[in-house]
Amino acid sequence: MKLRPLNDRLLVEKLPVNEVSKGGIFIPDTAREKPIKGKVLAKGPGRWKADTSGRIPIAREVGQTVIFAKHHPGTDIKGDEGNELMIIREEDILIFIA
Repeated sequence: MKLRPLNDRLLVEKLPVNEVSKGGIFIPDTAREKPIKGKVLAKGPGRWKADTSGRIPIAREVGQTVIFAKHHPGTDIKGDEGNELMIIREEDILIFIA
């Protein structure tokens, strides 16, 4: 399945969270924090300018690692391989890792 986001949205694959603490203690799913890091898999063409004279391109590139809020307003979906994906707006990205 090939997904292509619209406008200023990004398709991000959530990166896994450690299952074991630094001290070696196993962390169950119920106590584990939500992932806040992901990898950009696809991006939309950009947001329309207010005067409709074109689009504002998305600054993030496919393959970049990004950090977003724990309680992001994006949409969670499952990929073909069972991986966790989400669709999020570019403005909801807090930091990108170059």
